[in-house]
This record gives sequence, structure tokens and C-alpha cells, in this order.
Amino acid sequence: MPTIVDADGHIVEPPAVWNEYTEPEFREKMIQVRRNRDGCDELFIMGENRSRPNLPVAASVVPGGLSDLEKARRLTWDDVPRGGYDPHERIKVMDSEGIDIAVLYPSIFLLYGDLTEPRLQAAACRAYSNWLADFCRACPKRLFGVAPMPILDVDEAVREMRRVVKELGFKAVFVRPNPFGGRRLNDPAYDPFWREAEDLGVPVAVHSSFGTRMPTMGADRYRDPFFFHMVCHPFEQQAACMDVICGGVVARFPRLRVAFLESGIGWLGYWLDRMDSHYEKMHDYVPWMKKKPTEYFIEQCYLTLDPDERTLAAMVALGVERNVLWGSDYPHFDCTFPGVVRQVRDAIGVLPESARNRILTENAIRFYNLG
Repeated sequence: MPTIVDADGHIVEPPAVWNEYTEPEFREKMIQVRRNRDGCDELFIMGENRSRPNLPVAASVVPGGLSDLEKARRLTWDDVPRGGYDPHERIKVMDSEGIDIAVLYPSIFLLYGDLTEPRLQAAACRAYSNWLADFCRACPKRLFGVAPMPILDVDEAVREMRRVVKELGFKAVFVRPNPFGGRRLNDPAYDPFWREAEDLGVPVAVHSSFGTRMPTMGADRYRDPFFFHMVCHPFEQQAACMDVICGGVVARFPRLRVAFLESGIGWLGYWLDRMDSHYEKMHDYVPWMKKKPTEYFIEQCYLTLDPDERTLAAMVALGVERNVLWGSDYPHFDCTFPGVVRQVRDAIGVLPESARNRILTENAIRFYNLG
């Protein structure tokens, strides 16, 4: 049986992250959940109550949590599945699903880009990564954390990357697709960051979320979580993919590996065609590109499929068999639980066996350098 690698699972941050792991001077402004006098949980960022009646904070991290809004408003952090914050319970969840290895991203700390003070953002990343390192130590051959990078301050991000890789043993780091401080991912200011990732041999994942105040595609038009969630993930990842490829990041750093997560795969064919077409017809605008965008993508980029997508076979036929990962998204509201591995197997059943093995196992091991 192949080793089954969940390339995009999640943890749910317990209060210890902001109460114990955060340096005292930054605790008040940390991303955190506080319970009010009425027994309801509220989300605070930089000391501001960011709670919204139509997006209860606990409901987003409970499987199926937003399917019934009335029930969702009664959920608290106590209702979060223990597999989200207890490593031993997470192993039980993985065993029940048939998952051998899980690569883990945050939940509310996906909003770390909303920490707009560079020192605060760096402190938050340190605190979260220190906690996650302790979480993964409970089962170091099966649990692998991915560290957020505080790229508001590029020098700080470089230092933090070195720290989490060399001292904590992290296999990957991540950033959001949105502009940090007005800079897109291809901004020359980030070259030291990309260079360090290339030198360390550490992959960089690009992971989105909704609920942020960072500049986000569709945010000027869509406020309701149903609509905003639908557009923010794929639109932001398409923009990030364009910036990283057409903006010259992968051309400047040819050993760099970048993944665009949790936005599905169906947009890829259209987007590669559109980028290739613009490259052919407007090449003088991107003189740093020496190959078609599709070639850069196949050589250096990855993305994750959604288990219920119907376009997988068509996308793989474009030549991206070695570039597709899958993620459980557990325990977020829109994950399939129980039964995600079965759903993924059904989705990839239309593909040749070589492609199935790559998507379930080989691509994630190569991207994350799991050996």
C-alpha cells in the first residue's frame, strides 16, 4: 500500500498559543479567541473584536460547522474536534481515515497578515511555530508543520525561515497570496526571502483564507461569507500564480518550489493557456521570462485538488501529473470527514495508476522533501 500524504491539513490553535507561547509584550494584540459574558467566543486581532454574526469563529473549524447558521452561532472553541489541537487525537483521526502523514497549516493564524505591525507579526509567527513544533514532536515521523513567514519585514522573515528550518526542523514555510504592505509576491524586495528558501531547499506554500482585511480579490464587492469564500481562494491564488511565474520569481530562482493551496485545480488549464497566450503576444513586457509560463509551472509549481472536483482528468492531461497534491482540510467546516481519503480515491480513479500514486504520495513527498 502506498504511503498516503495529506498535503494540506490544519490544526486549530488552543489558548496556549496566545497565552503561553507568545512573548508577554505582544499578548494583548495577538490573534486570539476570547469568551464574552454571554458564553460566546469572539475573535480578536490587534485588540480589536473582529467577530461577525454571520461568521461565528468556532463554526469555521468544526466539520460542517457553517451548514446550519443557527447551530453555528452556538458553537464555541470547546466544540473544536480534539484532533485539531491534540496530536495524539490527530493520529487517531489519521488512522481512521488511512492517512499516514499529515502536513499541517493554521486555522485562525491564517489571518496573521492582518497583524500590520512588523514586530508583532514576527512575534506571532514565532509563537505559533514554537507551539506547532511541540505539537509535531509527539509523532515526528507522521506530523509535519508549516511555518508562517512574517514578510512585512523581509529581513525578519529570512531570520525566521532559518530558525524554523535549522532549529525546529520544519520542512516548509508559507505566506499568504495577498499583498503584504502593498507588495505583491514578485516585488524585488522579496528576493532575499526567495533566495533563502532556494538556498535552504525549503518549499514555499501559498495559502489563503477568508475573513482577512488584507487586500483581497472580490472584497470590494462581496461581503457575505458564502460569496466571499467562493471567490477569494481561487482568485487570489490565480493572481499569486501569475505574480510568481510571470513576475519572474521562479525564473530568478530556478531551484525554488512553490505550491498554491486550497483553491482547487479546475482554474489551472484556463490560467496556463491565458498566461502562455500573453507571453507569446506581449513578451517584451516580461523580458525576464525565457520559457512559457506552463513550462515554469510544470518544473517548479504545485497545487491541490478539491476531492469533489470534476475537471481533474482534463487538468492532468495538460501534463501536470507531477504537480498535483491533495489535502484533507480537516477539521475546517468544508472538509469531508469522515471519508476524505475514500473521496480522493474516487476522484483520482479516472486517472492512470501512475498519476494516482503521484497524487496520493509521491508529489507531496517530493514537494515537502519528506524523504
